[in-house]
Amino acid sequence: MALCSESTGSRRAPERRAAAITASGGPFRQWSVERIANATRAEALAHPNWAMGPKVTIDSASLMNKGLELIEAHHLFGVPAERLAVVVHPQSIVHGLIAFADGSLIAGMASPDMRTPIAHCLAYPERIASGVAAPDLAVLGALTFEQADLVRFPALALAIDALSEGGGAPTALNAANEVAVEAFLAGRIGFSALSRIVERTLGAMRAAGETSSAPTTVAQALAIHNIARERALALLD
Repeated sequence: MALCSESTGSRRAPERRAAAITASGGPFRQWSVERIANATRAEALAHPNWAMGPKVTIDSASLMNKGLELIEAHHLFGVPAERLAVVVHPQSIVHGLIAFADGSLIAGMASPDMRTPIAHCLAYPERIASGVAAPDLAVLGALTFEQADLVRFPALALAIDALSEGGGAPTALNAANEVAVEAFLAGRIGFSALSRIVERTLGAMRAAGETSSAPTTVAQALAIHNIARERALALLD
């Protein structure tokens, strides 16, 4: 995946991605569509790099977590949706990439250990010891990158579409995904149903005009959230 921000002055480079969030690819990075569809709870929870709670681990297996992170990045940093991207990086050493107008690229690197981002948040803007060693690049030997496959991971595609759509779609996406993941962890649905429930929930809310406006208050966001959960739960029944 190429990254490039727009240049300044009379000469302008093609406007491409300005920032990318990396994804490990989760446990199903090299699996076929058919095999992913039949994944078990235990297989989805067997993340190759990160030790996280069950909800986030399932989101990582479907790549929904990266879609949610794109939405977060858009709102936190004011980057237009079309300038954000996801790139798969199996080693989970590079966590984000930023492109500059001169064609240079910087990467934020750290070992895949949640203590590092937690320490960063606790001390920001200062830095404190996290107990995690920095990556030894000589030992790693190589870092690789791949395009994210939106066919095998439709949850990411749904999140990208919701971000582009705007309005209440991202809020509804998150709520419907919560219901779907809860149902999967409880053994009520298969892995492939995760994205189908989210897609059908968004479709129903879109048709009813329930995602046409972006929430501007917590109360409005919760209203969209609750409607999405109700619709997703109805689909389960």
